[in-house]
Amino acid sequence: MSELLAEAARARPGDGPRGKALLVSTQGGHLAQLLALRPWWTIRDRVWVCPDTPDVRDRLADERVVTSYSPTTRNVPNLLRNLVLAWRVLRRERPAVVVSAGAGVAVPFFVLAWLLRVPTVFVEVYDRVDSPTMTGRLVGPFTTRRVVQWDTQLDVYPDAVVVGPLL
Repeated sequence: MSELLAEAARARPGDGPRGKALLVSTQGGHLAQLLALRPWWTIRDRVWVCPDTPDVRDRLADERVVTSYSPTTRNVPNLLRNLVLAWRVLRRERPAVVVSAGAGVAVPFFVLAWLLRVPTVFVEVYDRVDSPTMTGRLVGPFTTRRVVQWDTQLDVYPDAVVVGPLL
């Protein structure tokens, strides 16, 4: 998995194997799956985008966190707020790669990263083995590399790379 992420981070000229990572997540299980990638992200300059919840504050206490707007599911005002936030964060931080396991907050970040030619990696969650998540469908056209955790998820995402369970 680390090699796959490093490859995506080098997709732009001038970005070394340890370019800055922008990790975009909601709380709970989505965040847990990105935390499982610790061996990859601890050696990089990184910024997290997450909602301000007790779970996020506890798990990312020593990390740089930009607060996203929540809830995101079918909430158009927060989608627009997160779109503006994504523009500001992507322009200020200039990440080498954007990585997310969802949920909805990932959508504006992936769309704008794609427009800015920043590689993106979407990690499909481990508990959706036979159907795509809504976020997975929405970010699909803007995803450089899709990662799944089960072979059965290849039926839904034939272009994905299986990395095995992260949790």
